[in-house]
Amino acid sequence: MAKASRQAAWEFFGAELKRHRGVAELTQEELGRQVFVSGGYIGQFEQAIRKPQLDVAQRIDDSLQTDGFFERMCRKLIDKSPYAEYFRAVAELEVLATKICEFAPTVVPGLLQTAEYARAVTIAANPFATEEYVEEKVAARTERAHILKGTTRPEYWAVLHENVLRVPVGGTDVIAGQLEHLVAAARARQVLVSVIPCAVGAHAYMTGTLKLMEFAESPPTAYTETEFSGTLLDDPAVVKQAQRAYDLLRVAALSPQASLALIESAAEDYRRCASTT
Repeated sequence: MAKASRQAAWEFFGAELKRHRGVAELTQEELGRQVFVSGGYIGQFEQAIRKPQLDVAQRIDDSLQTDGFFERMCRKLIDKSPYAEYFRAVAELEVLATKICEFAPTVVPGLLQTAEYARAVTIAANPFATEEYVEEKVAARTERAHILKGTTRPEYWAVLHENVLRVPVGGTDVIAGQLEHLVAAARARQVLVSVIPCAVGAHAYMTGTLKLMEFAESPPTAYTETEFSGTLLDDPAVVKQAQRAYDLLRVAALSPQASLALIESAAEDYRRCASTT
């Protein structure tokens, strides 16, 4: 399903939600209480700004007595998504975020990946995948990066561990191009990049990736991910803990200027290596 038609389907979902809520004579706040989300979330669902998770759609059906309509529609739209189930809500929220902060311990964050790097990562994790599958995953990942180029782009911070620079993903040419892409994005002021050197040793977040997102009219969220699953967190106390961990990561990192110098040096080393092979 093309992106435009998928968005149109979510807009229909929202229009139907608003219509059925009106028939039930419920305000957004009243329906929100019944399905365990805020009234503001219900408003965002109705405007197709935010997409409900499947369990929320199921509770909406129960509250509005719609005989599984919203669950069936949600399942159909989810099945057409190019993202893993645990990441779909995150991809939707990235578009709405006013600020994104990421920590990556081993791999360049998806929003900053080149197509060649994304392809190498995808094939490494799916060695028997068809070319169609690989291209779909690469296209979905590079498409997400468009949010960093618009006039309303979010403020974007990326803290990388030095390991990200030292693993030659895709070979020396690919990793050199990826690191040069990071430098170009930083110099274009699309992202503020800092690097935690290996010499630092232990740091404040040793268990995987971390993404923090802030929004104009919604509470902040945190997203953590391991190899096979991810968790989107919106409990204020937990998000506050994640924000503190990110602050400590930034303290452990080199300055942006020193980080860029390190990234450029690594890219040059890879280029030299590629030219001699």
